[in-house]
Amino acid sequence: MQDFQAKLRFLPLSAQKVRLVVDLVRGKDVVEAMEMLRFVQKRSAQPVRKLLASAVSNAEENFGISRDDLYVAEIFADEAPTRRWRRFGARGRFKPILRRTSHVTVVLRERGL
Repeated sequence: MQDFQAKLRFLPLSAQKVRLVVDLVRGKDVVEAMEMLRFVQKRSAQPVRKLLASAVSNAEENFGISRDDLYVAEIFADEAPTRRWRRFGARGRFKPILRRTSHVTVVLRERGL
């Protein structure tokens, strides 16, 4: 069995929010996962869907494998660097703002026939 993977780096959403979407499609067939992501009402669903489409495209173009034979073997979201900003508050203090980012990785495998 061969693995086909794609990575999305520095997605400007926190890994915690991306994991909510990623957990929905883990282990599913690729076609089913793509349809599911079209209707999920989360901001991270669109980038994850594009990433999944990229991994499918890698498998089809480079190795000639049909998308009907593929399933999502692994998909995970890791934390990426956090940008630290500050907003000034009352009495000369400042309040930190953390702009979190994440790295998403998807690994597809061919179904064993």
